[in-house]
Amino acid sequence: MGRANRDFDSTIRVCTFCRGAPETSGANRAPRWVGCNILLDKIPSDARIPIVNNGKPSSKKTVRDAYQQLRPLEKLTVERRGWTLDVLQAIQSLGKNEFGLADIYSRDGELAKLHPNNTQIRDKIRQQLQELRDLGLLEFLGGGSYRLR
Repeated sequence: MGRANRDFDSTIRVCTFCRGAPETSGANRAPRWVGCNILLDKIPSDARIPIVNNGKPSSKKTVRDAYQQLRPLEKLTVERRGWTLDVLQAIQSLGKNEFGLADIYSRDGELAKLHPNNTQIRDKIRQQLQELRDLGLLEFLGGGSYRLR
């Protein structure tokens, strides 16, 4: 696997893709080739790196700094990364930088739908909050309170 593929894989997960429309009969593709679409709305906003913003290119430094902030995610296995990004997206859906356990627990139903085989959703949420803290994406304030970095 080339470097570009490893870098891409560090923040993207399988549920970010959907099967593309079938090729027309005149397409020059391998017999079992299947295209896919990237579902941009499934990528958490913190995992998006704006290269062009409002029609203007971002500086190389801005893009590189944003990438370096996400780089710790590549340390996680694909399964753990999925949970971590799902919890991060749930946190972002709260619409505030500081939140408590009760706030994120209010999203446990959504996380249960994404991970139906897990029957200990709140335990997993707390584990992922620790993971996000260890990755430097979240700050623990004490007393069940957190802040996005």
